[in-house]
Amino acid sequence: MRSTLEALCLGWVLLALGHSETSSGPGSSWHHLASQPPLNDTETVQRCADEEGFDAVTLDERGTMLFFKGEFVWKGFNGAAEPINATWPEIQGPVDAALRIHHLSHPVAHDNVFLFQGKWVWAYAQGKLRPGYPRLIQEEFKGVPGDLDAAVECHPKECMAETVLFFRGPVVFSYDLATNALKQRSWPAVANCSAAIRWLECYYCFQGIRFVRFNPATGEVPPNYPRDARDYFMRCPGRGHGHATHANATLRAIVDPCSGQPFQALSSDDSGRIYAFRGGQYFRVDSARDGWHSWPLSHTWKGLEGEVDAAFSWEDKLHLIQGSEVTIYRAGPGYSRMEGYPRFLKGELGLVEADAAFTCPHSKDVYIIHAMST
Repeated sequence: MRSTLEALCLGWVLLALGHSETSSGPGSSWHHLASQPPLNDTETVQRCADEEGFDAVTLDERGTMLFFKGEFVWKGFNGAAEPINATWPEIQGPVDAALRIHHLSHPVAHDNVFLFQGKWVWAYAQGKLRPGYPRLIQEEFKGVPGDLDAAVECHPKECMAETVLFFRGPVVFSYDLATNALKQRSWPAVANCSAAIRWLECYYCFQGIRFVRFNPATGEVPPNYPRDARDYFMRCPGRGHGHATHANATLRAIVDPCSGQPFQALSSDDSGRIYAFRGGQYFRVDSARDGWHSWPLSHTWKGLEGEVDAAFSWEDKLHLIQGSEVTIYRAGPGYSRMEGYPRFLKGELGLVEADAAFTCPHSKDVYIIHAMST
């Protein structure tokens, strides 16, 4: 029964992967560790150089990640660099900052890509410069200074309001898109960002070639940062998430979505986020816009380690079963572990172990599969 379920789940995920790749368009492929670029590739050397990092990083309106450095831009996680003015002919030279605004209540600005240079900002909709641009940054975002280092939009469910965070040296400016209110923050842990991006509902500040993940409401940075961007955000020879163990084919296969290794659990939460679990890692497979990547469990579920055997969501709570225990996380802007967990599965659900679990919409029943029984 377990092998049959695993095969079905793997097939479903591969279909999702194919949909994500075609939906996102060329250049939006994920960090595929099974295909490393050649060491003598000049483009790879430029992208992966141990230097100052990138001038700006953002997603375009199709969800392709853009890396700006000097006169060039890389589109996606691999491939050759292109001159910036080949795509945005109105801009000459390097950009200071870049961001994509996802603003449903303001259709004119929705899914615009903003590029910043000196005191000016350019706004592009569907790849075309909007009329009236470039504009002074202080006219577009009242009170925000020029010569920025980085910028990133914060969605309301993570910042309480539709906000843009602007970085300039040690100072962070929080700009409310609805009220035009500007607040200045002092967040030492995310000072001197050279680039910033929101990816899969998490926020990252690049400090040269290294990066930290931060809370966009408080500026707090969790443990084990900074990390090297070449292990997470681009393909570089001999690198990648878990690169220190790449000699071990089994460990490498865990973080490779196309390795053919079965996933141990699949689940979605009530917000529509879909997760695939394997070997202490998880993948997001629902987002065609933002792409997805293998991450350790603790990246999203604080304190969670080891393998997930089964998972299901009910009443905005995600249940993660590991061996004879279950841990429950309350879903929200992030996930918070409920007090008193993990607990024994026997006391919670009357079972000793579980191979798979699921719920149905508008139902209070949970279906647990173990060995040959449901």
